[in-house]
Amino acid sequence: MKIYLAGPDVFLPDAVEIGRRKAAICAAHGLTGLYPLDNIVDLTAPDAARQIFCGNEAMMDAASAIIANLTPFRGAGADPGTVYELGYMAGRRKFCLAYSNDPATYADRLGRFMDVTSEGDRLVDAQGLTVEDFGLADNLMMIHALELHGCPLVTPTTMPVDVWHDLAAFETCVRMAAARLIAP
Repeated sequence: MKIYLAGPDVFLPDAVEIGRRKAAICAAHGLTGLYPLDNIVDLTAPDAARQIFCGNEAMMDAASAIIANLTPFRGAGADPGTVYELGYMAGRRKFCLAYSNDPATYADRLGRFMDVTSEGDRLVDAQGLTVEDFGLADNLMMIHALELHGCPLVTPTTMPVDVWHDLAAFETCVRMAAARLIAP
């Protein structure tokens, strides 16, 4: 069974090595990990961005499931490209799994980046906009997509020292995918 491995890992300096590690963990559990950087793209081509997009969608179409890294990226929430990929797979009724190496709630994480205050029965950010505060790890659309189309978000009890290289939560997702997708 093929699993699409989504996440901002592709932006890490050692992105190819992380992809290899993730694919090896998948293989150890009888699965084939499809990592976005497996696509061959000429980054100097005028349509490089479209090639990446089309290549990633083709990989998702070929996969039976997704494991998305929703660890907050460049802010309080998940990487928007990864969120798109999770929605793409949920919309196709494929098995959806995800993890975040930051176990804090979204509202608590947002407080790391800007002032969040209470106004009556709601939280507001520095611009006066309501902060989603359901005690969830990220936006309710992602969290409930996972619950309805796969498994609840996997998070560690405490944040690892290196959130980008600790693959314990990822491996938990792989084990869950193998248990569900590989016939006993």
